[in-house]
Amino acid sequence: MTQTQPQDSAPPGESTCTPRSAEKQAPVNVEAGPPTKGMRVSEKAVEFARKKLAKRGTPEAAIRLGVKGGGCSGFSYVIEFSDDEPRSRDTVYTYDDITFYVDKKSLVFLNGTVLDYEHTLMFQGFQFKNPNEASSCGCGHSFTVK
Repeated sequence: MTQTQPQDSAPPGESTCTPRSAEKQAPVNVEAGPPTKGMRVSEKAVEFARKKLAKRGTPEAAIRLGVKGGGCSGFSYVIEFSDDEPRSRDTVYTYDDITFYVDKKSLVFLNGTVLDYEHTLMFQGFQFKNPNEASSCGCGHSFTVK
């Protein structure tokens, strides 16, 4: 399980985009387990995202989730605010009034993942519960895949 905070930077937009999904998903109960295809977001993570977007002053913005190469274990999670429309190859997840974008390449590594929120004495922020993780580094910000 890897934990991370959103970064306040929007990735450069592309000229083509897909329309926002009109279908709304219900947040997942983490105890129920991850889905077999795609990814889900817990109720606590949706609420945390709502608070972060409101604090930023852009409650209508989206949150981009992804995976990039790097870190001490090979891959690291990416969470960024996005003021842009989704890109043409993004999967769009909408929970109530909060939208998450995941690019097609990242979804390969995030398939079955639940994005959760954790608040402990040591950490407060998003936590990826990814069944594809083989191991993660000691700092908790990078991982390897199975």
